[in-house]
Amino acid sequence: MGIIRVLDSHVADRIAAGEVVERPASVVKELVENAVDAGASQVDVTAEDGGLSFLRVTDNGCGMDRDDLRLAFFRHATSKIRTGKDLFHIRTLGFRGEALASIAAVSRVTCVTSDREDGLGWRIVLEGGNEQSFAEKAAPRGTDFTVRDLFYNTPARLKYMKTVQTEMSHISDFMYRLALSRPDIAFSLTHNGNALLRTAGSGDLLQVIAAVYGRESARQMVRVEAEDPDYTLSGWIGKPELSRSGRQAMTVVVNGRYIRHFGLSKAIQEAYHTLLPIHRYPMVVLHLTMDPSLVDVNVHPAKLEVRFSKEQELYRFVVTNLRNALRELTLIPEQRAKQQPVVRERIVQERMPLYDAGRMPAPAPADRESGTPAGRRDDQAERRTEHDENGTDSGAGHMNGRVPESPTPVARVRESASPERGRLSEGGTARPVPRPASAAGLRGSGTPAPQHRLPADRAVRLYEPPEGHDTTGAAPVFPELHPIGQAHGTYIVAQNEEGLYLIDQHAAHERINYERFLALFGNPAGASQELLVPLTLDFTPAEAKLIERRLGVFAQAGVMLEPFGGSSFIVRSCPHWFPKGEEREIIMEMAEWMLSEQETIDIAKLREKSAILCACRRSTKANESLSVAEMESLISRLSQCASPFTCPHGRPIIVRFTKYELEKMFKRVM
Repeated sequence: MGIIRVLDSHVADRIAAGEVVERPASVVKELVENAVDAGASQVDVTAEDGGLSFLRVTDNGCGMDRDDLRLAFFRHATSKIRTGKDLFHIRTLGFRGEALASIAAVSRVTCVTSDREDGLGWRIVLEGGNEQSFAEKAAPRGTDFTVRDLFYNTPARLKYMKTVQTEMSHISDFMYRLALSRPDIAFSLTHNGNALLRTAGSGDLLQVIAAVYGRESARQMVRVEAEDPDYTLSGWIGKPELSRSGRQAMTVVVNGRYIRHFGLSKAIQEAYHTLLPIHRYPMVVLHLTMDPSLVDVNVHPAKLEVRFSKEQELYRFVVTNLRNALRELTLIPEQRAKQQPVVRERIVQERMPLYDAGRMPAPAPADRESGTPAGRRDDQAERRTEHDENGTDSGAGHMNGRVPESPTPVARVRESASPERGRLSEGGTARPVPRPASAAGLRGSGTPAPQHRLPADRAVRLYEPPEGHDTTGAAPVFPELHPIGQAHGTYIVAQNEEGLYLIDQHAAHERINYERFLALFGNPAGASQELLVPLTLDFTPAEAKLIERRLGVFAQAGVMLEPFGGSSFIVRSCPHWFPKGEEREIIMEMAEWMLSEQETIDIAKLREKSAILCACRRSTKANESLSVAEMESLISRLSQCASPFTCPHGRPIIVRFTKYELEKMFKRVM
């Protein structure tokens, strides 16, 4: 007797529902995508208890007539594809025809819909997939879905649901992504009576970004647009200071569909290479448009993952255009003055009787993320500046980087060397440097901490022009800066008409040397020279076998290794521009990196790693005193770099305090 049986339709429906409806967010996804496909210009989502007890999705789309409403709840019923060929030209978000049947199988569903303008519609009620009632119902054009008691008839599935907060976070994340995908549609999301999202549907993507991430984040986004015969790219990318600890803020939309794709995620990270520290990720919202035949969206049940037919070309297209957009920016983070809470202001008034409280206006509404007053304007005509009784600015000559009430001393600034010391020219000779008149009042407070002077011969050598560095490309806009001092022997203090700048001297010199060494590693064999005393390197037997197979890779980097018996190797020659006395450490670190790479070694990546190693070891360190000439030369060399705003590790080189923010910190403007 046979043991194979055809499952009862209700059991089969519940099994199929498990493939589509994993959690409340799955229900929202299917219903909202249907609303978008129906041509809705407004979609409202309401949830209670994380969507487990109540979900409602209302849209103003095309709606359904009597016959379509009943057919819609059958499995594999769809209006979006007709033949197998349609699967290769998908232009809609949904197309499988399983969503409504799966949702109805594990919940209590009420659907009211109308495809007419006269107010006549239809209402259907289903429970566990079984129709309970069907009748006429007065309704506006569109569809209104209500889903109650999700998983009421599948207790095992209900048991494994997470907390209300977790389930709601999945719903809100999907709604945020969809809103970013379709800025032309007005979306709203409400949970337990609290509004979580509301967009205008104006088509302005930046407005949606502000609604999702906050206005301050939206201000730090940069427009990007590009096109080639296969692809069109548009969207907004964040400046490096908007980085996050995870990839959640990276949104990629392909033909109106939010997708997850490892290759595109890697392309975005590659575009920000050396602009972000390790384990930091950018905020981007990218819209890619292409012919549907170039992308397969039918490779994942949830339709989140896709496959591209020309993936390498798309990868290069994204990397190139994002990198070009970033290179055109002045990537100097601004340090904003924080708005003080009212309670703190009251304490200050009590402790400082001379503080004129009558001239302090009520605090402006704070911005969502930064605390910056929402109505703040940078327009010079709008500024309200404090003056002395004689009508002149009451600025002091001392530097303080914190708000006035801070009792802690701030970084001390070294007195600048005399202007007669000059500036290092390209050839290393000195020429006079006029000292800015506005810097005359700057003096260090107290005795500076002991600092190490650079050797006299090193000052010129450190700031030599980057050999082989290509300066023909479009250089980023670098501000003209005038050094006026040094703080803690680590940060160069500079200024211009826009404000005050702090420059990390080690990070700046590391960027200069990195670009120089990277260019040198492009032709390392020609710069290789024999060592007077060969170096001996020892490895484990397993490591030695791997190193022996990669001797050719070392040679491409200008390092000549030879087996020396057992697990040892001898270094006969290396590039002459390796930092003197540190050749062994650099070559060992190169070897350790190659040992960590299990697959084929990318010579370009090896050269980059080696350039970073050389740059870090060759650069001036913290707590090293610099003369004005050295500071001038360092800034001049930095301004010629292809990417002068971050070190090779992605840390910022320069931060800026705008003149307006300085005035706010000292209460000279309110």
